[in-house]
Amino acid sequence: MFNLKGRVAVITGASSGLGKQMAKGFAEQGCDLVLIARRIERLEELKKELEEKNIKVLPIKCDVTNTDEINSAAELAEKEFGKVDILVNCAGSSKDKGVLEMNDEEWDFTIATDETSVFKMTRAFGNIMKKNNYGRIINIASMYGLVGNDEIPTIAYHTSKGGVVNFTRAAAAELAKYNITVNCICPGYFYTELTTAVLDTEKFQEFAKSHVPMKRYGKEGELNPGVLFLASDEASYVTGVILPIDGGYTCV
Repeated sequence: MFNLKGRVAVITGASSGLGKQMAKGFAEQGCDLVLIARRIERLEELKKELEEKNIKVLPIKCDVTNTDEINSAAELAEKEFGKVDILVNCAGSSKDKGVLEMNDEEWDFTIATDETSVFKMTRAFGNIMKKNNYGRIINIASMYGLVGNDEIPTIAYHTSKGGVVNFTRAAAAELAKYNITVNCICPGYFYTELTTAVLDTEKFQEFAKSHVPMKRYGKEGELNPGVLFLASDEASYVTGVILPIDGGYTCV
């Protein structure tokens, strides 16, 4: 089960963090990959590593807030592989401030990067999937898209990820007729370039122990089983699902 050999997956934000971890997970299952990020040199390095798994890897430099660059990336992917089976919307960033302090620029940046990009990527690559009457779209939101928090003021991030959660439901309902499933994973606390500085502080480690039932952060690779299941042929009747992988944070 869950063999992805012969499938083609597009992963945004693949140059680091969760996107890179998931790219490795897909490679282990024999899936060919289109790696998308702004830092092409990092994608080229990852390509060399992943090709040792005897898969094809196409790195593409692309800003996921730029419509023209997204459409060009979709054209390149389709030209190279003839299809796209799986899309993982993982790219994201955030300006962290509270509702009373955040300015318009910080708000617009976060919404564009974390929410509007998901719409643009889904539109571009979903139209390729529609041609083949097959697709698996997996949006990486956050447990912060399901709840608020009183430790870090980050109103735009909460808003954008909450938007991704309900975008997932709406897109799942729309695209089901094309045999395209749309699901969402809401990660808890995992180490990435954006989170390490905060997660390593003693204060936040104590916060996590008191708020996460498993009393620890997520480990590298612990997101992969969820995303690989949702990407698989076996998950053909699973759509519109919101899956927290958060050590129990959102269950209490």
